[in-house]
Amino acid sequence: MSRTIKFAKAGGPEVLEFIDEQVAAPAPHEVRIKVKAIGLNRADVMWRNDAYIEPVKFPAGLGYEVAGIIDAVGKDVTRFAVGDAVSTIPAFSMNKYSAYGEVVLMPDYVVVKHPKSLSFTEAASIWMMFVTAYGALILDAQVTKGDFVIIPAASSSVGLAAIQLVNYAGATPIAFTRTSAKRERLLEAGATHVIATEEDDMLQEVMRITDGKGARVIFDPVGGPNFPKLIAALAHQGIAYLYGLLDEGETPIPILQLLRRLPTIKVYSLSYVVADEARRKAAVDYVLKGLDSGVLKPAIDRTFKFDEMVEVHRYLEGNSQFGKIVVTV
Repeated sequence: MSRTIKFAKAGGPEVLEFIDEQVAAPAPHEVRIKVKAIGLNRADVMWRNDAYIEPVKFPAGLGYEVAGIIDAVGKDVTRFAVGDAVSTIPAFSMNKYSAYGEVVLMPDYVVVKHPKSLSFTEAASIWMMFVTAYGALILDAQVTKGDFVIIPAASSSVGLAAIQLVNYAGATPIAFTRTSAKRERLLEAGATHVIATEEDDMLQEVMRITDGKGARVIFDPVGGPNFPKLIAALAHQGIAYLYGLLDEGETPIPILQLLRRLPTIKVYSLSYVVADEARRKAAVDYVLKGLDSGVLKPAIDRTFKFDEMVEVHRYLEGNSQFGKIVVTV
């Protein structure tokens, strides 16, 4: 028997329930993993609230990222064997698979043998953060030396991954944070510049940093009514990626600014990378190379125990973390 977390209705953290269940033997292209650590994401909260990009089918499990040891493989699995230490890429529907359990089933195409240098806690933290940022900044925008990249919500796990990837590509990361409380930590994390958007004149600071040209790329998970200010900070024919909606207010499109700057605005999600086998493989190879070289590093805020998952969700919703939240099993 395995303890698994499920929920029968949308709602707050209290809807999460621990259930004992027998995990089936893996199907032909599945593996069964004895879980050591679970990485949490903002998507988990949206899923629990039935506010994600697909409707939830109840009763539902949740979670995208685990690290652990394979204890069974399906008959058509060729790349993995019992005893392999692995972690998972978020490339599946949570209506079909879920990560919150002591033992879980996963499709073999999302499973990766992570670097031996990583602990299970670290391995559970890497794929959502790095692959999300990689797809927009490296694969699509192809940021390079001389580019300035604005990263709002920079203390999130994806924001910190974006800082690392921008540096890896030789470009210049400009981290946005609401107040100066996290300024020093963001500089230590690799940000070249930090702008506290509730304290500084954001546009004036961006133009000072970029010699009046603006940033070529914006990687924004916030949206909301301040989005036009971001567009004003773009360079001519720059690119703005909107990959989240942390601000649930309306996101206006500033037509006159668009006419002046002729930017590209792209609504972006992780599926751009993970739904395509070639892109997914390229992303994994790129991130593994960066991890092996030490240029890319997991960014973990704190860890909790599996029994504390309800408390973990409350902490996640508080938006105070600096990096990834990981639960150990």
